[in-house]
Amino acid sequence: MAVVEPGRVDEFLAVCARWDVPAAVIGEVTDTGRLVMTWHGETVVDIPPGSAADGPVYHRPLARPAAQDTLAAGHPAALPRPADGAGLRADLLALIGSPGLADKSWVTDQYDRYVRGDTVLAMPEDGGLVRVDEATGLGIALATDGNGRYCRLDPYLGTQLVLSEAYRNVAATGARPLAVTNCLNFGSPEDPAVMWQFAEAVRGLADGCAVLGVPVTGGNVSFYNQTGTAAIHPTPVIGVLGVHDDVRRRLSIGFGTGDADLVLLGRTEAEFGGSAWAHVRHGHLGGRPPVPDQAAEQRLAGRLAAAAAAGLLSAAHDLSDGGLAVALAESCLRGGTGCRVRLPGDPFTWLFSESAARAIVAVRPGSQTAFDELRAAHGVPGEPIGRAGGDDLVVEGWFTIPLAELAAAHTAALPALFG
Repeated sequence: MAVVEPGRVDEFLAVCARWDVPAAVIGEVTDTGRLVMTWHGETVVDIPPGSAADGPVYHRPLARPAAQDTLAAGHPAALPRPADGAGLRADLLALIGSPGLADKSWVTDQYDRYVRGDTVLAMPEDGGLVRVDEATGLGIALATDGNGRYCRLDPYLGTQLVLSEAYRNVAATGARPLAVTNCLNFGSPEDPAVMWQFAEAVRGLADGCAVLGVPVTGGNVSFYNQTGTAAIHPTPVIGVLGVHDDVRRRLSIGFGTGDADLVLLGRTEAEFGGSAWAHVRHGHLGGRPPVPDQAAEQRLAGRLAAAAAAGLLSAAHDLSDGGLAVALAESCLRGGTGCRVRLPGDPFTWLFSESAARAIVAVRPGSQTAFDELRAAHGVPGEPIGRAGGDDLVVEGWFTIPLAELAAAHTAALPALFG
């Protein structure tokens, strides 16, 4: 249902007809404070609106499970880490070849992902982007994200991290994030521990949306996802929708332009709780998830949208699962162009940390000064780390991986599992 401004009903119906959306005028907004419905001139409903909208409120038993303390104590700092370039190289190849991070085209290419020829970004981009107006280039972007590992460690913080990632993915296309939807997936709510997870996730989503200034426009809940008494990890999937003023200035994740300067935006800390590295390399889940920072996400999103509109960037990719290492690999493979980077500190932390509110961007040649001024205006930290170009992913002083080897590892996992 839509509420249309007075005098613009015919214009709205014309837009619906253009997109083959059936629409009909069913009533009008009044100041009576009553919901009135008629049928063939006879009043069949006349009630306070709240009596139709307010549902039953359940007060199910909930309790924080004792296992949360054990999980928090299992910090990943105790896990063996690679000590040389060969070890870092092997870990990167293992991550991009793992089922959760591998190339998904074996699945997505089996479906039509193009909407009337107006889809301008699709998998494996950070967000989908559809043009809705040919004349202006106006478009809508959408991204969905979920991370059961983070939410198992802390459903409150984990849900905020999922929201942050979807928000960041929309921003990485150059769009402005505006609204949220969700699918909240949990085990049985009759289990007090599961009900605690659910309550914490909902609280985390509400608090995160309040800070980001984005409303939840709809969603659904899926309970009883378990086998016997073993519930799934709490897995809220969050969708964020944004508006792109001109899709011709969209940002892809691919390093398609050689000689672009690569800048890492955001702050990198040693945050590995629930990380893809700990999961893939050690089968480990423990510690605390990364600390979400919605204010930093807002600043980053504003900077990405402004830089895209000004034409300063040739690519942008958020950092999430697998950290900078996986983001660089995905951007190289998407654009068919390698890169050479210099890490300013501990290579393991810089490559595999999953700190939030970060992105890697490729700044167009000649645009670095304007981009730095924009970065300062939005209060977003930035670290130049290298340049795009060549046929290899090179981390200076540590390792080199040819793109052909990256591609082989990245594309083999799903066909091997399902083909």
